Amino acid sequence: MPLPSPETVAAIVAEVAAQEIMPRYQNLAAGDVSDKNPGDPVTIADLETEKALTRRLKDLLPGSHVVGEEAVAADPAVMDLLQRDEPVWIVDPVDGTTNFAAGLPIFATIVGLAQGGEMRLACIHDPVNDRTALASAGDGATINGVQAQVAAPTEPKHMYGTVKLRFGERSLPLKIVENCQKVPPFMDLRCAAHEYMALGIRRAALRALPQAHALGPRRRTPAPRRSGRLQRPSGWLSL
Repeated sequence: MPLPSPETVAAIVAEVAAQEIMPRYQNLAAGDVSDKNPGDPVTIADLETEKALTRRLKDLLPGSHVVGEEAVAADPAVMDLLQRDEPVWIVDPVDGTTNFAAGLPIFATIVGLAQGGEMRLACIHDPVNDRTALASAGDGATINGVQAQVAAPTEPKHMYGTVKLRFGERSLPLKIVENCQKVPPFMDLRCAAHEYMALGIRRAALRALPQAHALGPRRRTPAPRRSGRLQRPSGWLSL
């Protein structure tokens, strides 16, 4: 069975966001927010959006599986579905939950489709600003239909990007902070989806993340770029 088009996926994601996320934006009751872990909230919007997307995406591609952030939080064994041969949807229903719960307009829904260990397509939808980033393997990436571009290769001191200190080994943040003095100011919007789109719009190419996000690299991969993990055994900032 052929894979669905990114545009079809985007339409489903936008519809579900309009139904499950936006009515709850800046309208959460006290019982609508809880903590999965200290400092890691989950809202009713996360849960209901993931349920709706799970149903809609499996119907769109019969035989596929869904690995959702909230499902994995409830049962880590769900991650094992990524090892299956069948297509697997990867869903972050509300990326930037902390912002969403605080009433800040910096959140989005991320959906990707993987098969055989490779990302085949991806969609990022920002329902507040009605922005959608789409990508499919070999066809490039767009933001609201405009081709996304990144900068030509350059030195780290000329790059603009995002740095995450909340993930990975706890020995890494200090090293990252020390080496951040060697590059221009970076951003942390507490929402990877908005950061991915900002990097596409700003034509930047720096990403210093201790752990990779499933969808961001695919969104930028088709565009001309210079990339590399900013880590080596003897130090950091090696591209």
